Formats: sequence, C-alpha cells, structure tokens
Amino acid sequence: MGRLTTHVLDTAHGCPGKGIAVTLYRLDGGRRELCRTVTNADGRCDAPLLQGEALERGQYELVFTAGDYFRAAGVTLPEPPFVDEVVLRFGIADVDAHYHVPLLVSPWSYSTYRGS
Repeated sequence: MGRLTTHVLDTAHGCPGKGIAVTLYRLDGGRRELCRTVTNADGRCDAPLLQGEALERGQYELVFTAGDYFRAAGVTLPEPPFVDEVVLRFGIADVDAHYHVPLLVSPWSYSTYRGS
C-alpha cells in the first residue's frame, strides 16, 4: 500500500522540528487542499498524509510554516524572514510506493530529498 509521509529537522538547532504546521495540496487541475497537520515532538506527523486509494498519481505541494516555528523558538528573524513558508512541489508516479519527503530547515536555508 502506497503512502506519503514527511518529517522536519531543524538543522540550526540540531533537533526535530516540533509544532510546524504542514499543509498538503494536490496540483492537478488547480490547487486543492487535501490535509493540514502539525509535526509532533519527533518532527513527524502522527499519520501518513496520504495512503492507499487516497494516494494518486500526480503533482503535489507541501507547505511548511518554518518562519512561525523559528519565531516561536525565540529566533530573531529579519522582517520579512529569509525562510518563511517552505513550499515543496513534487510528483507521485508509483501509487504503490512509499514517498517520504523530509525537510531540513534553518532560518537561512532548506533542503529536501526523497527519503525511505
């Protein structure tokens, strides 16, 4: 059964990104919100964002509220912050696969990759 998961690592502080709001959109034929969640103490979501029949081929977008997270952690950010909402667009081709989309983020940079 295919599924989509994510997690966030705060590379500035060397810890999981706890309490980051995450919104998932489907982009095929427009931008449609599929779910909203918040990362737990381990920087992960408590359940897959999509799984089984809900996971369809196509284009998706994840939006992470990194700026809000760093402000809440007491980090002094410029206004506007260099990294605020992180938007990751990606494609799902194999609906039977596990797509894991991690975010590594600091107030000054971010990166992602297809994890396992």
